[in-house]
Amino acid sequence: MKNLIILVRKGAALWGGAFILSIFSSVPVLAAPEPDVVQMLAAADVVILGEVHDNGAHHQMQADLLSALAPKAVVWEMITQAQAETLAAIDLSDADHVSAQLDWVSSGWPEFALYAPVFAAAQGARQFGGQVPRSVAGAVMENGAAEYFGKEAVVFGLDVPLPEVEQQVREADQMANHCNAMPGEMLPMLVEFQRLRDASLAQAVVQALQATGGPVAVITGNGHARKDRGVPVYLATARPEISILSLGQSEAGQVAGSFDLVLDAEPVDRPDPCLAFQK
Repeated sequence: MKNLIILVRKGAALWGGAFILSIFSSVPVLAAPEPDVVQMLAAADVVILGEVHDNGAHHQMQADLLSALAPKAVVWEMITQAQAETLAAIDLSDADHVSAQLDWVSSGWPEFALYAPVFAAAQGARQFGGQVPRSVAGAVMENGAAEYFGKEAVVFGLDVPLPEVEQQVREADQMANHCNAMPGEMLPMLVEFQRLRDASLAQAVVQALQATGGPVAVITGNGHARKDRGVPVYLATARPEISILSLGQSEAGQVAGSFDLVLDAEPVDRPDPCLAFQK
């Protein structure tokens, strides 16, 4: 696991109004979240904690923040609501039991050891799942996210098409994310599926708020945590009265999108993902 770099003071506004904490020392340590970070996030009804999925330092920071914030509910991108309900009677610090219960080895997510501290820190909160099964991708691509989502599509604004310029930007991002190897006709479908996943996570947050009164923490990738296009957009549409804060976690200062707060960590050594498209 890569260690988190010490981050101690607010710096200049970056990435559309987010604050990144400046690096005071480049000595790697396992650092607890700074008190001002915890205080800032504790003021929100909903805290969205972003991550790069295979960065262990990001997961440790999520775990530390869950421990400090003690939310009443945690919403997970990685599991369905049905899976979340099976965790109610389980000791979440028992990594082997949780992994087996969720059939994590077949999930397609990075190794459970990365997520184990986060689940352990969520003990005592009520668990909710916001995952959209990959098996529904075909139906979404054929009929659209709004039709699949059902009558609540209008509540979350999922029934409103993206502006043409925004659609083009997101399609270009999808092409880049897939190493410029994706057929062009697939790009609108990928954008649509991403919107569905954002709205589904937002719906799970609303359910968590209704069930527990909040506060609610969301464990998800940086892409869903983005203020400019992710879960906060759909959540604010459905529940404009609640306060939402979004944390992005960058690697060596690099992260795409807008967040209320950005914390930085060392990059993870990983193979070039584009090599898979060259085979």
